[in-house]
Amino acid sequence: MKSKDVLAEVRGFDFQRFQQDFRGLDPNDPGVWPLAPRVAVFIFLLVATVAAAWWFDWSEQALVLEQRQAEEQQLRQDWISKKRLAVNLEEHKRQLAEIDRQFGALLKQLPNRAEMDSLLSDINQAGLGRGLQFELFKPGNDQIKDFYAEMPIDVRITGSYHDLGEFAADVARMPRIVTLNNIALDAAADGRLKLDAKAVTYRYLDEDELSQQRKAAQGAKR
Repeated sequence: MKSKDVLAEVRGFDFQRFQQDFRGLDPNDPGVWPLAPRVAVFIFLLVATVAAAWWFDWSEQALVLEQRQAEEQQLRQDWISKKRLAVNLEEHKRQLAEIDRQFGALLKQLPNRAEMDSLLSDINQAGLGRGLQFELFKPGNDQIKDFYAEMPIDVRITGSYHDLGEFAADVARMPRIVTLNNIALDAAADGRLKLDAKAVTYRYLDEDELSQQRKAAQGAKR
């Protein structure tokens, strides 16, 4: 159909008759209505039905769909991460075994409670072996940590600069872990040096102490 014909039909459309079709309609007998009102009511009911369905049902389903799509993306990312871990599983096992070995080697450097007296004697003998004079050697109370305990020792030693340096080197070479902290050097009356320091040594907790640690942690959680 040509555009001129369409324009002619639009111009020939009888608006007054169209308006009259909507007048005097009997709501109890829509079957006798003219075509225009029936089409208009059908379109209105269709639009209202779609709008009601969207408001009461489809909008919620659309929200659930978006959530499921987001969950799907997260699951895909998790799957990719786990796949990478699975591919490198043997390497992770090797690294874990190496970490366990290194941790075991470090743990062997920590004495137990029964060996602490021997370690304290070794520290004392290291100083006496260098000709140093102990003016103070006072072990403090243990400070309990997760799986080990720290024992601070206040020391005051008098001797030559060279002998004090050799003593510090001897302590560093001990098979057990001993650190010297808060070191202060002062001149003594006889021309020698006086070293004040806090030596800290470590020991691992025995089963009873570990059990008490676990009970304390459980009590704190409660």
